[in-house]
Amino acid sequence: MPEAPDVVELREKLARAAQLLFFRHHMQPGAKAWELRRALGRDYEQILKLLDAELEKLGLAVKRVSEAGESSESDRYFITLRGHPRLSDARTFGWRVDDMAMLTVALAHILSRGGKAPLKEVERILQEKFPRWRVEATIDRFIRRGYLSEDEQGLLYLGWRAMAEVDQRELLGLLLGKEKAEGAEEKEKPEQESQ
Repeated sequence: MPEAPDVVELREKLARAAQLLFFRHHMQPGAKAWELRRALGRDYEQILKLLDAELEKLGLAVKRVSEAGESSESDRYFITLRGHPRLSDARTFGWRVDDMAMLTVALAHILSRGGKAPLKEVERILQEKFPRWRVEATIDRFIRRGYLSEDEQGLLYLGWRAMAEVDQRELLGLLLGKEKAEGAEEKEKPEQESQ
């Protein structure tokens, strides 16, 4: 039995949205809002919600990142993991453990400084554990990949990709030992009740 024309058109739009979001455009993954509107029509956000529901079955999610802080035509949509990858999975993504450590330290320092920190300061902190040439090359790679952004004054900010892929509150909570503190409180409560 043939499908209704509306269903066929919707399937085609879902397939086109997946193609736009899965593949790189201009060295960055995903697509901008204006590109999606042009390819899918004015109801592109509804199509993305349907695509997100389908991707949820696979452990993936459609993410939206706004560079200006407000909704605009330059917002970028892309597909990322739903939840956190295991450390063994991160290695298959092409990440080295020491690169992840450097990114974690850089992001934590920037977040602790209110969202911006001098590049030289971040480099100095990382050079306490890693060689200078490695630190400079790795920070440049983070900037190219969108995890960090640098302005004209030499200040580092969180890049669009870090805003989408990294749960900032959870990162700071883990670094500050929030998870352990909550677990310790839960263990103390039953012991106190039994006494």
